[in-house]
Amino acid sequence: MTKIALLGAGGKMGVRLASNLKGSPYDVFHVEVSEEGRQRLKTVVGADCVDRDAALGEADVVIMAVPDRLIGKIAHSFIDVVKPNTAIIMLDAAAPYAGELPARTDVTYFVTHPCHPPIFNDETDPAAKNDFFGGVKAKQHIVCALMQGPEEHYALCEDIARTIYKPVMRSHRCTVEHIAIMEPALSETIGATLCLALREATDEAVRRGVPRQAAVDFMLGHLNIELAIAFEAFPEGKFSDGALYAIDQARPQIFREGWLERIFDPTAVKKSVTEICNPPKAA
Repeated sequence: MTKIALLGAGGKMGVRLASNLKGSPYDVFHVEVSEEGRQRLKTVVGADCVDRDAALGEADVVIMAVPDRLIGKIAHSFIDVVKPNTAIIMLDAAAPYAGELPARTDVTYFVTHPCHPPIFNDETDPAAKNDFFGGVKAKQHIVCALMQGPEEHYALCEDIARTIYKPVMRSHRCTVEHIAIMEPALSETIGATLCLALREATDEAVRRGVPRQAAVDFMLGHLNIELAIAFEAFPEGKFSDGALYAIDQARPQIFREGWLERIFDPTAVKKSVTEICNPPKAA
């Protein structure tokens, strides 16, 4: 039986993973440094924690359910404890892509991240429809990358990824750079920023006298069909002539020329992940 050391098992993400690993074909050693986290893990999952070095010494796989900014520091603290051929799984590409991982050629580095449940889905169960994060009731896709290590470790780590993020539909094989482009650049730098801009625009409509619920219903309803058209989930749909005119007029008002090139420039992506792992000190 494959032995997994789950680091950060009592954190928010760690408890999610521990819950999905419960009853799996894996033997899991739960590791958590905080007493609060240990109690949370016990209450939610019913699992007890073990000594970190004892777990790491036996583990075939290590899952790092810890914050991005701590991945490099924590990995350096245990890299001499794990045995050769250990697979180390990280849940985000920031630290690996930023060069934060310790150099050791006889271990595997694997990165996986959830896509989260898609907007357009076939969920009918209310619990699944309200599982916005995924990994509980709603189906989701995931991305995976084998940064270093033998090819046979890809299948092992991907199966673990499917377990911790279940229920999973598609699993996409990518590179670490691909995942770094998707997060933070695509999903956060652009996606989350535009989502908040949509909220700010809705609030502005309310400030100008539109009833709040009407503004929210109008925006979310229009986003549903507009995203369906933009991402071709509604192939027969198209933007009206009026909408296309409004889009053409709005682009230069909202976006600076060359914004996509600036965001996705490899130097900008590397700078972003580096600052995520090592937040700049406030001036």
